[in-house]
Amino acid sequence: MSRQVVGGSQVEISDPAGTQADAAARELPSAILFACTMNAVRSVMAAAILCHLAGDRSYVRSAGVRSGEPDPFTTVVMDEIGIDVSQHNPHTLQDLQDTSFDLIITLSPEAHHQALELTRTMAVDVEYWPTLDATMMLGYTSREQVLDYYRGVRDQLFEKIKQRFGFEGGPTV
Repeated sequence: MSRQVVGGSQVEISDPAGTQADAAARELPSAILFACTMNAVRSVMAAAILCHLAGDRSYVRSAGVRSGEPDPFTTVVMDEIGIDVSQHNPHTLQDLQDTSFDLIITLSPEAHHQALELTRTMAVDVEYWPTLDATMMLGYTSREQVLDYYRGVRDQLFEKIKQRFGFEGGPTV
């Protein structure tokens, strides 16, 4: 129930559709970590997209379960929408100096398992967003097909982030 002014009088309005609960769920936490397996593709894209949309309203980082190498395809598809990730250097969850996150969003099963282990000693919410591993296409198809696969991962993450945190707009290619 909420109170609103209708026709000059205060009335109680029920919230059957759950819009207040939806708004609370979409509220932007002050510190968010995106985690995947190697911190080279999925978590890099997600963190960069959220930083692009939220600006400095939230502290956003990314990390992997294992150490990876920078992925040039990630840089290419993020450049297409005007987000520069070329200076990203992959690092692991153990490399993090600050672990005081309000929300950890995991993008791979391995990262989700590791994040749940962290919650034994930290008060943090964890969400699992199953996201395909674009690197699985490497070596099997043409460069353009690989880029299309990476674009699909990027666009899926963009939509999920917009939906979860209530942002408008979309990537521009």
